[in-house]
Amino acid sequence: MFKKITTAVTLCACLLSSAAQAHFQMLYTPDLSKVRGGSLILKMPFTHPAANGHVMKVGKPEVFFQFKKGKQKNLLDNLAPIQWRSAKNTEIAYEAEVALRGLGDNIFILQMAPYFEETEDIYIQQITKTIVNVAGLPTDWQKDLGLDAEIVPLTKPYAIYEGGTFTGVVKSRGNAVPFAEIEVEFVNYAPDMQTNSFSPTPILVPPSNAFITMTLFADANGTFSFGIPKAGQWGFAAIGVGAVTEYQGEALSQDAVIWVQAHALQHHKNEFK
Repeated sequence: MFKKITTAVTLCACLLSSAAQAHFQMLYTPDLSKVRGGSLILKMPFTHPAANGHVMKVGKPEVFFQFKKGKQKNLLDNLAPIQWRSAKNTEIAYEAEVALRGLGDNIFILQMAPYFEETEDIYIQQITKTIVNVAGLPTDWQKDLGLDAEIVPLTKPYAIYEGGTFTGVVKSRGNAVPFAEIEVEFVNYAPDMQTNSFSPTPILVPPSNAFITMTLFADANGTFSFGIPKAGQWGFAAIGVGAVTEYQGEALSQDAVIWVQAHALQHHKNEFK
């Protein structure tokens, strides 16, 4: 009996630790909706963006590519190591300079190296998706790429108004994952692209710790929706939904991450004259 109680308490502690400190692999650029193409910089810390929290040390990503109009381009050679600073620490991250050519959607996929989380005694590997559009022409944003872990958007992730809703489907190798657990975080400390750091000042003050990492579940078809209350970038991480569940003989949580951006409503300056 004592052993069962101890095991239950340990499990609860791990779950509480996980919920309080959700990990997010960022694939960040300030604006997901571009007027024109050209050079684009992407920053990739593995961190806690809602709390300006700990930056985790990870190895070089295993996969990094750009998908556009049916063609996939390997970008692993574009990666370069950087140091990313948060309020907690400074640790290795990665960045890449990529090219946006022509109009339409550019889907960027980053599969990080597995990271061992000692507090949970498990490896974490997140497969992150960020979609950058050029000139408002929709082409590939809803594409299912058949990844081991993936969130396929049903809402344009770069064309959401503040107060709007984002809807997506959690999938693994093209198959929907029913009742997937999804963690949600707001990028509450603006990333500084020049200094590779988070702003020390939050955009929002959460009412309680429960609002730092919010949790919801997909339905039986793997579909979920979330109302976005504030303009900015939001991350959605579907936990442990991937096809691969083991790494070097240890348990692996393969998560699907997608980043979306909500935009503030802008009134015409003469509207109320």
